[in-house]
Amino acid sequence: MIKTRISDLVGRTPLLRLHTAESGATVLLKLEQFNPTGTAKIRMARNMVDEAEAAGLLAPGGWLVESTSGNTGLGLALIAAERGYKFTAVVDNHSSADKLRGMRAYGADILNVAGDEDGLATAERDTTAERLAAEHGAYWTAQHRNQGNPNGYRPLARELHDDLGDDIQYLYGAVGTGGSLCGTGRFLRERIPDLKIIGVEPEGSVLFGGQGAPYHQSGTGTPEGSEIGPVVDYEVIDRGLKVSDAEAFETCRYLARNFGLLIGGSAGGVVYKALEQAQNAAPGSTIVVLVCDGGDKYLHTVFDDDWMAAHGLFDGQVVHRLAALLR
Repeated sequence: MIKTRISDLVGRTPLLRLHTAESGATVLLKLEQFNPTGTAKIRMARNMVDEAEAAGLLAPGGWLVESTSGNTGLGLALIAAERGYKFTAVVDNHSSADKLRGMRAYGADILNVAGDEDGLATAERDTTAERLAAEHGAYWTAQHRNQGNPNGYRPLARELHDDLGDDIQYLYGAVGTGGSLCGTGRFLRERIPDLKIIGVEPEGSVLFGGQGAPYHQSGTGTPEGSEIGPVVDYEVIDRGLKVSDAEAFETCRYLARNFGLLIGGSAGGVVYKALEQAQNAAPGSTIVVLVCDGGDKYLHTVFDDDWMAAHGLFDGQVVHRLAALLR
């Protein structure tokens, strides 16, 4: 098992079974935090660069640019360091400070377009990344519209099928660019035609309709006024659900304190919705949840009591609900 590049360690992440209460369904978490960078996004970052190299869009010593809230930037920063590219991440103040530190550790340049403004600035990030690439002859990976993004998750789907065969009834995942859920789901459905694919976004995101509003979950959803790229394939997604920040973050905290499992903020929301499904699913059903990153990058937010209190995100009713859903 001796590898020659860090990116060769991507994949073959484990499945963890959650013990649900009074349910005949099985909930399995695909723990993508065991990838390099601690996130699923390294899969698509590597593949977008692979496809760009194959198409002649990247020359040795080239320059990569991306608009990112963090995890895609971490993946691209690692690949750029490994392969000798320059990488510039265009970010806003919605990005986790630890993700920014991680990108800098890999040698990335960080360009923050939001100034002192809090929250998402997705449209401005994308415009800046596109302009920067055009002015300097860099390659903008454009994750929201790059089919190398969902293609990068085909190996993840193969891993699930290798481990579980056709015995998967539901696939749950967060939807931001749409790459992880749509890419994984499209490949799996070729083998499991009856598979139900469920997307989860934050309340306040507009991917599945509704009014736009601020939200704290990062790396997921689409704020009002931002582009919904073609990577979000609504023909693949059977149902779209919304989850509150409190539901997502209380789930993260409950899993950490009762199961020793540290997962990212948006992943908490997906797990919460999957646990609800488990109560109504047919006995013997298997529900797979794509847990796209770990919780180590959210220690100063989701797992910090003062931050949770300052943003009014504690919710005892959610905790009681989790206690009833899990044993």
